[in-house]
Amino acid sequence: MSEPQTTQQPIYADRATGQTFADARTMVNAYIARFGERAGAKLEGLDASGYTLIKKGSASVGVNVLEDHGVLLFVAPVLPVPVTGRESLYRRLLELSFLTTSDAAFAVDAHRDEIVVRALRRLSGLDYEEFEDLLDTVGKVADEWDDVLKAEFGR
Repeated sequence: MSEPQTTQQPIYADRATGQTFADARTMVNAYIARFGERAGAKLEGLDASGYTLIKKGSASVGVNVLEDHGVLLFVAPVLPVPVTGRESLYRRLLELSFLTTSDAAFAVDAHRDEIVVRALRRLSGLDYEEFEDLLDTVGKVADEWDDVLKAEFGR
């Protein structure tokens, strides 16, 4: 006879401060506000769909709370998928994603037909330092590589 499975509730708390949050959106909004304060900028919180856009250098990083999936997704557009030279572009992106992109990776957004940098993290147990690190990483990689990749493969 198998043991009954218990469902563990997600944890929305910042380890460093001990602050707890009622839900994922409240937590991410607090982290966005804190990030804005540290950057000296007023940032918009999440909209009704759980999305906001934050500028990092020349990159725009979308912050997406996907509560149905229990994840936080950071996405920064890099360039449209070119009509030609895709194989060499995809190989270059895979090679860069091996180590160059740290916790982020290049991906193809099929709906928009564009190359993006993205990072995904489970919402439960997310602390501010992880949020800031992922946002910085996605922004930095997109900012560093968008012009390089556009010069090599852009249209």
